[in-house]
Amino acid sequence: MDTPIQPKKEWEITPEAFERFLAWIDPNRDQAGKKYEDIRRKLIKIFTCRGCNCPEELGDETINRVIRKVREIEETYVGDPALYFYGVAHRVHHEFLRRKPACRPPLQSEEQQRSDAEYECLEQCMEGLPRRSRDLVLQYYQEDRREKIELRRQLALQLGIPLSALRIRACRIRMNLHACVLECLQKRAA
Repeated sequence: MDTPIQPKKEWEITPEAFERFLAWIDPNRDQAGKKYEDIRRKLIKIFTCRGCNCPEELGDETINRVIRKVREIEETYVGDPALYFYGVAHRVHHEFLRRKPACRPPLQSEEQQRSDAEYECLEQCMEGLPRRSRDLVLQYYQEDRREKIELRRQLALQLGIPLSALRIRACRIRMNLHACVLECLQKRAA
C-alpha cells in the first residue's frame, strides 16, 4: 500500500527537534501542547474538507515538515505559527493531488467538483492578498463561539483599533475575496 506522501529524504524527528518545535509554538510547554493538538485537529479538518480520505496522514506529514523547518525559521518568522502550518498544508495538498496513491480521493460528484473549484479559487485569491490582509482575515475567522469573540478582541488590541474598525476591515477583505472568487469561477467556466 502506498503512503500518502513519499518523503524526499528520510529524517527522524528527534526529541530535541520536537522540543524546539513546541517552544516555537509557545514558550509555555502546556500551552504549546494545547496549540499543537488544536493545529493538528484543524489540519485534519482542512484535508477532510478538501476530499482527502487520508487526512490524518496528510496532517501529520504537514506537522513533520514544519518540525524539520523550525530551526531555519524560528528566528525570523513573525506572526501566529498556526498560519505557517496552513501554508505548508497547502503545498502538501497540491503534492497529494499530483500523485495517485492508495488514499487519493475517489471520483467526485459534480457538486463536489464545483465545491473544489470554489475552494481552489478562494486559495488563489487568498494568495493574492497582501500578507497583512491575509493574516488578518485568517485570524478573524479562526475560532468558534466564545473563543472567536476573545480572539477578535485581542486582534483589535494588537492592531490598536476599535473592534468595530476590525469588523469593517474584515468585511472589506471578505467582500474583495468574494468578488475575486466569483471572477475566478467565471474564468474557469469560460
